[in-house]
Amino acid sequence: MRGRTARAMAALLDGVDFTDGSVGGRHGAVPVRRYRPAGPAAGTLVWLHGGAFSGGGLDQCESHAVGAALVRHGIEVVAVDYRRVPRWNPWRDPGPGRLPGVRFPVPLDDVVDAFGAVAREQGPVMLGGASAGACLAAAAGLRLHAEEKASPAGLVLAYGTFHATLPPVPESVRDRLRGRHGLVQFRPDTVRRMNHNYAGSAEAMALPFAFPGGHRLPPMPPTLMVDADRDTLRASGEAFARELADSGTWVDRHVVRGSTHGFLDRPHGPHFVTGTALMGSWIAEAEKGGGEAGQRG
Repeated sequence: MRGRTARAMAALLDGVDFTDGSVGGRHGAVPVRRYRPAGPAAGTLVWLHGGAFSGGGLDQCESHAVGAALVRHGIEVVAVDYRRVPRWNPWRDPGPGRLPGVRFPVPLDDVVDAFGAVAREQGPVMLGGASAGACLAAAAGLRLHAEEKASPAGLVLAYGTFHATLPPVPESVRDRLRGRHGLVQFRPDTVRRMNHNYAGSAEAMALPFAFPGGHRLPPMPPTLMVDADRDTLRASGEAFARELADSGTWVDRHVVRGSTHGFLDRPHGPHFVTGTALMGSWIAEAEKGGGEAGQRG
């Protein structure tokens, strides 16, 4: 890290207590990093970084900076380093048949196992993530419900991709992508290739535990959605928010004005501050009460 990012990280980490460790999982140990507030925690969040299912890690700003920022809001954070799938080519379709190596459901298994370990230690905890991590968090919540295991007390989903293929981008979002803002965006073919690379096969892409969007959902835990403004993945976020609300899930959705995809990976920016403040206050308030079914925001 250089320049503004390094200075922002240094300020965030000053005085923050965090430790590295691991929890047991069906595929072996799952690395975690725990951030503990100085006083009593206002809530606990199991957090998943993004990275197109194939990149990122505990040192990524979207993991490390978020953990440090939220602990300053009194939130205990357990960041999870789930197993990642192989790198992929955004301009070339994956080969036919089942792709080799780590694929779905291995990263999801790590998330479910890590969440279960934390929940057994601490009782009700929340689960969240950014981008691909948001998809994994939502899918884990769905699978925990289906398996009748302890579910998250709430979901925190930041600029996620929830559908196997990108839904049509609404005109209201297209208006925010004019000019230079449309140059670096997730295209439908790019999203399809990324998701196929994660799922491992065309057949697995259709499974709700791989991509929960586009499927009939049960009522899920109260959910905060924090989307980026100038981001084609807002199409997936908006569609998934409607699907959650239709299931009777209480959804509080915010679009951070002026932001672009991955703003939680840029701790030097104002949108990072806005996003983490929203998350911290929502978790603390949700721990006190909860919400009613429906959608707002």
